[in-house]
Amino acid sequence: MAMTPAQLTKYLSKYKNLNATKKDVLQALEQYRALTFRQDSYVFNDGTRKDLLNLSGTIPVIYKKNTYHIPVCIWIMDTHPSNAPICYVTPTSDMHIKVSMYVDHNGKVYLPYLHDWSPNTSDLLGLIQVMIVTFGEHPPVYSKPKESVTPYPSQTPFMPQPGINQSSFQYPPQSSSAYPPYPTPSGATNFGSFPYPPQTNASPYPPSTGFMPSMPQNSFNSPTQSNNSAASSGTGTITEEHIKLSLISAVEDKMRRRIQEKVNQYQAEIQTLKRTKQELVEGQNKLSEIINKLERDETELKKNIQLLHDKDVELAKSLEQLEQNDEIDVDEAVTTTAPLYKQLINAYAEEAAIEDAIYYLGEALRKGVIDLEVFLKQVRQLARKQFMNRALMQKCRQKAGLAG
Repeated sequence: MAMTPAQLTKYLSKYKNLNATKKDVLQALEQYRALTFRQDSYVFNDGTRKDLLNLSGTIPVIYKKNTYHIPVCIWIMDTHPSNAPICYVTPTSDMHIKVSMYVDHNGKVYLPYLHDWSPNTSDLLGLIQVMIVTFGEHPPVYSKPKESVTPYPSQTPFMPQPGINQSSFQYPPQSSSAYPPYPTPSGATNFGSFPYPPQTNASPYPPSTGFMPSMPQNSFNSPTQSNNSAASSGTGTITEEHIKLSLISAVEDKMRRRIQEKVNQYQAEIQTLKRTKQELVEGQNKLSEIINKLERDETELKKNIQLLHDKDVELAKSLEQLEQNDEIDVDEAVTTTAPLYKQLINAYAEEAAIEDAIYYLGEALRKGVIDLEVFLKQVRQLARKQFMNRALMQKCRQKAGLAG
């Protein structure tokens, strides 16, 4: 039964960014019709489960001018697009995972595009295109040998050396406990010892006689490989020494892959720690600037507090002195103590009265109370008196030694 947009909306009902996620999923499905969506329970590393949408199916990968269909499963977080999806390569029963810096033994995909995922610039369509390009250069799966495999009597698992007559012995079974299983959704299909989400039938994948064409040719080389080839070509049988050397070579190759995975993992962690360190240093610089500014403000505030304290003390002393002084006699404050000062006050009072009289005469003329001739006559008399009073005040101030 075909999935409908309404069913997709139902699956995304608990997602934080429903519209953005739906648009992103539909664009990817429209471009890659071999993918379908479904909802399943995903188990995280801490054991928690969550119902998440996933895109499962195959994506077309061009390898050596041939197109192969690689089965994948893309789990979309409920915070999409804020957080990057989780991607797996999901091999069928006739495939093996080829471990590289981009795919681990569990089939989980590691890409710079996922590591540097940005909600504003990253989307599912871009992720799938990056996976296609990356898998075209580093195929994530290779085909199993077509002949039936039976356990080699009383021997541990091994990988055959190139050049050995393989028709004289059988392949031993692969070990199923080399690595712990990665947490995957419930109901996953078990391929070997690693569970993966269930997938539809995969389309053709890169053919191989046991090894991916892009696998380094020296994966099983050892210093004694030429001797093994010579011995096998001479007798046509497999000796215990051959098996021992083959086991050593297989262990070396396995260790190289594991070491390379660890190196890549630690390099990514180092880069993350470097960015964290840079952010912490920038934060420390900002905090130092804020602390310095607060210290300057604190110093300035202390100065202002001290200044206010000094002013408060000064005002308290002034109030105390005023309280100790005798009451001021109003008559003594107005009445002068010397004839010269009395003459000065009288002249000032008369001059102020004349100024007021001239003002009111002007108001009377404006309102028509008096005519112009009366106004001019009175103003001329008052102005003469005002001039004489001002001249008298100036002489009094000079005699009293007051400022002019």
